[in-house]
Amino acid sequence: MILRYLYDRKSWISFYLSSLLLVDLLIWMDGGIAVRGQSLLYLNLLLILAMAVFLGWRCQKEMKYAQSLAKLAEEMNEDWIETLPAACFYQEEATSRLLGAVNRWYWKQLSDGMAAQSLEQDYMAAWVHEVKTPLTAMKLTIDAGKGHPAMRSIESEWLRIHLLLDQQLHISRLPSLESDYMLEQAGIQRLAAREVRELASWCVEKNIAVEFGGEEATVNTDCKWCRFIIRQLLTNAVKYSPEGGTIYLTSMAAPDGTVRMTVADEGPGIAAHDLPRIFDKGFTGGHGRLHNAATGLGLYLARTVADKIGISLTVQSELNRGTSMQLTFSVSNRFESVRTGRG
Repeated sequence: MILRYLYDRKSWISFYLSSLLLVDLLIWMDGGIAVRGQSLLYLNLLLILAMAVFLGWRCQKEMKYAQSLAKLAEEMNEDWIETLPAACFYQEEATSRLLGAVNRWYWKQLSDGMAAQSLEQDYMAAWVHEVKTPLTAMKLTIDAGKGHPAMRSIESEWLRIHLLLDQQLHISRLPSLESDYMLEQAGIQRLAAREVRELASWCVEKNIAVEFGGEEATVNTDCKWCRFIIRQLLTNAVKYSPEGGTIYLTSMAAPDGTVRMTVADEGPGIAAHDLPRIFDKGFTGGHGRLHNAATGLGLYLARTVADKIGISLTVQSELNRGTSMQLTFSVSNRFESVRTGRG
């Protein structure tokens, strides 16, 4: 702190020492002033010592505000503007006014941004609900004409639109997931079976079989959001599975109380250099670029929701050997302590 203070005032110190040297030179050149060398040295040391004491006092006084700001920056909180140190000098008052103005501008920008985002989310949710009405009418028409071969293809395309709209609806609800969370016990294979039925027409179109293995296991989770995660994994599995392939859904309970469900496909797999990035927003990878329908959002949303509701989502894959996604449910969900008032 002292070294920084002295460095900032090097021009003043240089001016003082230069003035002192100039006075000594004038005294030495002026023969009318009878000052002995020892007396002149003593006078110089006395003045330098006085200057050092003065600088120490000013350093303590002037650096108090800067020290308080540095400490406040380390302990930043929501009420930082109310704890600004008292200003002693004009430049400190100007700094305080600037920080206050910046704080007000920041919160205004944040408030305007949140209001615009909320309006956009409300608009998107309303739009999705409006679009669902004609989609429901289309579904009724498709169900009525299922005997026609063309209806199978139409139903499959209808399903993809339905899945995209459902995904968008969940995206709009994602920021308020915690307020929409409801913990309950459910069989993991039963939840997965409901999603398989939703994708049945797509599986039939590609002649893809779905096999369940392992044993039914009960988990504590939010069924709606858990089904959303499974839906994203199954959608990816169906999308990249070859025609006539098989998707394997296996669940088991471990001795430590955790429950794991695996969604495995026989698709082209994922390259090793792509694996660390598959959960990144917008990342489609090498195979995703070959599928125009790839958005890079499915796995990103699955991981985001999984992290929020206490599910571990991992992946294992090799090129040309398929992909395996694992959902691991912990023994106790962190939301359970909130619900029961523990913790």
